[in-house]
Amino acid sequence: MSTRKRKQNPPEGESKSPGDTPPSNGEGQPPEGPPIPVEGTPFWREKPSSEIESLKQQLEAASAQRDEYRDGWQRAMADFSNYKRRVERDQVQMQQNATANAVRRYLDVLDDLERALKNRPQDGEGSAWAGGIELIRRKLFAALEADGVKPMSADGQFFDPNLHEAITQEDSPDHESGQIIEVVQPGFVMGERVIRPAKVRVAR
Repeated sequence: MSTRKRKQNPPEGESKSPGDTPPSNGEGQPPEGPPIPVEGTPFWREKPSSEIESLKQQLEAASAQRDEYRDGWQRAMADFSNYKRRVERDQVQMQQNATANAVRRYLDVLDDLERALKNRPQDGEGSAWAGGIELIRRKLFAALEADGVKPMSADGQFFDPNLHEAITQEDSPDHESGQIIEVVQPGFVMGERVIRPAKVRVAR
């Protein structure tokens, strides 16, 4: 049979090991002092509630400042994008205005050439001279078309104040009221922009 060894108590007079007896203040009570945190206790439980509340306030203030900076950055980016589009639009508008002003001057020259060719001579030296004028007119017209300038079609259409300028209103049995009878001076457009409205006679 096996025999169990009994743990023997130390003889009287012998001191126990330090680990056997809890620390004492001399009166048999544990010493006073801050509680010793148990291993595994979350760190926030060790902090006073006032300090935790202060940290929360600091976190809220930092979050609010972050949102303020982000909103300000987004507004600045939107303002810059709007400014960039406005500058680009103004530049295009200025270029179109400059082109339109130059084109109007060339249109006056084109009108003079058209009038000169209405009664062109068919024979003799005058015929050769008229051929030279016709060549100049064609080159000028081609140069205008290369810049996107085109004559508008108005014959037989109804009067549109955005496109036409009425110089007379006449009775015409062959036209409806408001219909264009004749184009006196052709109009021109550049893209969707009217460079010069067409001067027309309109049926009453």
